[in-house]
Amino acid sequence: MVFARGKMGTDTISTDKNTIPDVVKRIHFIAVCGTGMGALACMVKELGFDVTGSDEKIYPPMSDFLASKGIPISSGFDGRNLSDEPDLVVVGNAVPRTNPEVQQMFQMGLHYCSMPQAINRFIGAGKKQILVTGTHGKTTTSSLLTWILHDAGWDPTFFIGGILQNFDSNYRLGNGDVMVIEGDEYDTAFFDKGAKFLHYDPFMTILIRVEFDHADIFRDLQHTCQVFDGFLSGLSTESALFAYDNDDNITALVRDLQCEVISYGREAQSGWRLGDVSIAPPQTVFDVFKGDTLFGTFSIPMMGEHNLLNTLSAIAVADKLGIPVESIADALQRFKGIKRRQEIRGEKRGIIVMDDFAHHPTAVHETIRAVKSFYPDRRLVAVFEPRTNSSMRKVFQNVYPHSFQHADLICIREPSFPEKIPSEERFSSEQLVADLKDGGKTAHCFPDTDSIIDFLAGSATSGDLILVMSSGGFDNIHERLLAAL
Repeated sequence: MVFARGKMGTDTISTDKNTIPDVVKRIHFIAVCGTGMGALACMVKELGFDVTGSDEKIYPPMSDFLASKGIPISSGFDGRNLSDEPDLVVVGNAVPRTNPEVQQMFQMGLHYCSMPQAINRFIGAGKKQILVTGTHGKTTTSSLLTWILHDAGWDPTFFIGGILQNFDSNYRLGNGDVMVIEGDEYDTAFFDKGAKFLHYDPFMTILIRVEFDHADIFRDLQHTCQVFDGFLSGLSTESALFAYDNDDNITALVRDLQCEVISYGREAQSGWRLGDVSIAPPQTVFDVFKGDTLFGTFSIPMMGEHNLLNTLSAIAVADKLGIPVESIADALQRFKGIKRRQEIRGEKRGIIVMDDFAHHPTAVHETIRAVKSFYPDRRLVAVFEPRTNSSMRKVFQNVYPHSFQHADLICIREPSFPEKIPSEERFSSEQLVADLKDGGKTAHCFPDTDSIIDFLAGSATSGDLILVMSSGGFDNIHERLLAAL
């Protein structure tokens, strides 16, 4: 099926209460401790609304962060958390219809909405939205563009899925007329199974890559492309789309669009092209061409071609907005990065421990390749936890071995919650390790985090770089490993 932009999916629950009333003073958030929901709760609190929230798993740093903003949080879901009859209930996308607060919400006839609906009403209203979409690189690209805009004096609002080191936050209410949003293709809520990005009406969009992911909601690559097609086909003729040029799926998706399409990447015919690259740690220096003309030479404290391409798209948008090349270059030099994206957590005994959010096979491959290019003389130890709904399924079982080709030593944890996936669909860490060994790699499988820490504490030596990759907290392995070293 093709999702129509702005419409809900086939499982939509229709009710006249899925609206935001004209007058809102009190707002309650169900599942407030998620990264996006927590940020949105803080933003509406800063706008002057009375905000409460609830969640099942309440722990630092989000719990402390929300408390510092004056937002009371109830531990656990209970219908009594709605006893003060809030004017609006914002429901997180992981919250099921069976949630006791949802049941109470229906019984009381309260108005409710999804996170994207609330963003449009309270944060994005009156703003020119710049949306960053794609399977990978959304957070990094959104962060780069946001920092360029802020440094140029545009004072943007932003809502991003990672913590920008320059702001120590994943959100900000700016006074400028532009808002940068990380556009997620994941579903919106139990009452709206369409993708989150279908709710937005951007005047500029960046499309990075389109690959199969989120195996819990998408059947296959075709289904994924259909959802992106539903979004892209709805872009207005006045909108500008910046599309990566070396992705066959994107090429097919943008072929007949009515909006302006500007390509970027490595292809000679692209509107924006990455030129010569030189690695000079901690900086990467690279040329950028606009058409056939050298636009500028830039330096950024990031590693990997994928990050240079992310930066290229942000440069293209900034130029389209009229930001001078000198301002763009100055901002990029002072970009501090994003937490959990190639973030060095510490160094002990000459051993670097680095954290990264990589989990999709492509992201794992590009992250390892990037780190190895910056640290060619160090032994690269890749530690991977399959944690997402896709990585815990066997859909990528035969793809992951290629992802680790640039690692010298590989440690694979068994999935933490195997019971979440039907046995016949489960990913096998043991099989991955066996395949890696068949390919000549040194690899080990571990049943838990403790055993990985014990192994590395005894086997890591000065000069090693331990790259930890997981979409979750990984049992605080970074700090525990540093302590053990």
